[in-house]
Amino acid sequence: MTEHESPVQTTDDVDAVTREVLTASRLLVAVSARSLAEVEERVTLPQFRMLVVLTRGTTKLVTLAEQLQVAPSTAMRMVDRLIAAGLAVRQLNPRNRRETLLQLTEEGRRTVEHVTARRRSEIAGIVEMLTPAQRVALVEALAAFNHAGAEPPAPASDLVRPRPPGWSDFPAAQDV
Repeated sequence: MTEHESPVQTTDDVDAVTREVLTASRLLVAVSARSLAEVEERVTLPQFRMLVVLTRGTTKLVTLAEQLQVAPSTAMRMVDRLIAAGLAVRQLNPRNRRETLLQLTEEGRRTVEHVTARRRSEIAGIVEMLTPAQRVALVEALAAFNHAGAEPPAPASDLVRPRPPGWSDFPAAQDV
């Protein structure tokens, strides 16, 4: 048996399952890092996460900070960098001039779409190496895992997720 094969009889062993999930997680982090490689001079991983949240539409800084689980001051610094890179814009809230609203620019939207497409393509290439039976088993296992972790399904297309991965308990950004 190779180091990448797991004995079937250990699948009820929480440690064995955890080890395989950690290995898969490491692979997915590497795929994510490679998908950002072309834009990493302009966008860090935390900034990319912010861009993904902003794909929902116009939002307030406080809401954005809550969804990313960062302090508003941290979110503000990230927004300032995204604005400087031409990926987001800040505007006054026409309903409350004391508030500013944040949204993606067209370049910011293209960046998210490009990175997401690269990630999807690389994951599809890995999945294509599996047998049909392995694909079925993987879908079943990941669906159960995602359900247990309260993570909603990803969209079927290359559309961006409605909220950052892993934050299913946060409400969607509100259009203001």
